[in-house]
Amino acid sequence: MQSFTKIFPARAAFTVTAIATLMGQVSSAAPVASPAPKTTAAAAVAATRPAQAPVIRLAAAGTRAAPQTQLRSMMKFETVQWGGKPVQTLDEASRLLLARAAAEKAGLREVGLGYQDVYGIIEAETSWIQRTGSSKDGTPNLGLAQFEPRTAKGLGLKDPSDPVQAVFAAAKYMKLGAQWASGRIANLKSNPALYAAKLREGVSVHYNLSIKGRNKWNGVNTAQLPVETQRHIRNAAAGAKEAAQLARVRSA
Repeated sequence: MQSFTKIFPARAAFTVTAIATLMGQVSSAAPVASPAPKTTAAAAVAATRPAQAPVIRLAAAGTRAAPQTQLRSMMKFETVQWGGKPVQTLDEASRLLLARAAAEKAGLREVGLGYQDVYGIIEAETSWIQRTGSSKDGTPNLGLAQFEPRTAKGLGLKDPSDPVQAVFAAAKYMKLGAQWASGRIANLKSNPALYAAKLREGVSVHYNLSIKGRNKWNGVNTAQLPVETQRHIRNAAAGAKEAAQLARVRSA
């Protein structure tokens, strides 16, 4: 994760209530506990997390694109210094709003993830700075979510440079990653906290490595992962903590 210095930090006050007013209804119903004695993966992970802010439920619209159009009109940008040059990036309020909406749309709660994890993955990939990177073989990695063109196409991502499309696609890909990771660690003896950490580790592995590379991971051989992947795991976790802290500050 690279650091950057913000200039012109024009940030509007931002609260969960304001988000709900703009985006639709806020779900306040508590999830119904399963009567089955066996703890699900999502429940095990949820048990380790602090209480989260209410989940945003996007209002029904005539077309699937409408919610993203609404979000796009609500995004606010600020200027930061990156590589010695001023660049535009989403402000913190917009990042939280976008991460929440993407997590809700992708159904990340079903696999034990949340908006903090979406925020963390984008933080690990680009620090929320729009740019083009490349894989070791020279394949371009595009936009905030750093998808290769083939992966972007498979996710239905038409414009990787569009922050809203990119983060929604990232959340969708993270769900696939969590499902993959849960299978890899299904037989790993762990408590809920360790399972939650390993699930998120697996999401980074799935996001960061090729099929051949990721299939070497078994949940216990983290130290043998490429240095870049280990860094991705740490940065995603740090980004998720940052998101949770920002949400607490803005809801206070």
